[in-house]
Parts: sequence; structure tokens; C-alpha cells
Amino acid sequence: MEDEAPSLQSEPPHGQDLQLAPPESLRLESSAPVESVFVDRRAVEKLTEGLLSHYLPDLQNSKRALQELTQNQLILLDTLDQEVTKVRDCNALLDLNSLFTEAKVYHNKLVNIRKEMIMLHEKTTKLKKRALKLQQQKQKQALEKEQQREKELERERQLVAKPAKRT
Repeated sequence: MEDEAPSLQSEPPHGQDLQLAPPESLRLESSAPVESVFVDRRAVEKLTEGLLSHYLPDLQNSKRALQELTQNQLILLDTLDQEVTKVRDCNALLDLNSLFTEAKVYHNKLVNIRKEMIMLHEKTTKLKKRALKLQQQKQKQALEKEQQREKELERERQLVAKPAKRT
């Protein structure tokens, strides 16, 4: 088992060595003693540069793509907000149309009520005229009757025997 664990030991130059000891959680389950690993700083820098040169262009492209997506998303949100405003305006117009339709219905009802009132006024005027004529006719008849009665009374008085004057 000791042969399977690779050993990364090299002679470190003066002052440029980095010693890494594996943490307790990364220990192999073997009973072999833990060895210290010495890594050359230049090797770490070269590996870092290689890793960065390999992944950095893709990461930058991803960053640009995410920025573009974010910008497009903002544009879409703005457009969606405008469309929502348009829909609200359309709903308001529909409400206005229904209000105008309702106003037209009530206007027609008022016109009909006005016509009925005019017709009723004309009928009441005719009835008042007729009632006045009937009243005048009754008064005339009553007056004629009274005059007739007075004439009859006068005639009766004249017909009643009057004593003759004796001379």
C-alpha cells in the first residue's frame, strides 16, 4: 500500500519552498506514516498560469454572456412593464366604453320619461279644460235653472189673484 501513495518531494531552492501537510480528513486509511510534501513555488505559479490560461477565456466569455443575458432580461422586464401598462389602458378603455353604453341607455330612459311627462301634461291640460267647460256648463245650467225658477215664481205671483181695489 505504501507504493500506491505518490510522494511529491523535490529539493526546494533557498526560501521558495512550500510545505503542505495533508489535513486529518484527507489521510489515507493506511497505517503508513504521513509524509510532508514540498512544492516548488515556480511550479505552483506555472500551474496557476496554465490553469488560468485554460479556464479564464471561458469564464470571461461566460461573464460576457451573463451580462448580455442580464441586459436582455432588463429590456424584457421594461417591455413587459410597458405591455402591462397597455393592457391596463385597454381595460380602462373597455370600462369607459361600458360607461358610455350605460350612459346612452340612461339617456334613452330619460328621453322616454320626458316624452311620457309631456304626454301626461297634455292629457292633464285637456282634462282641466274639459273639467272647466263642464263646470261652466253646470254653472250655466244652474243659473238658467235658477232664472227659470225665478220666472216661474214671478209668473205664479202674477197669476195669484189679486184683490181688486174697491172704489
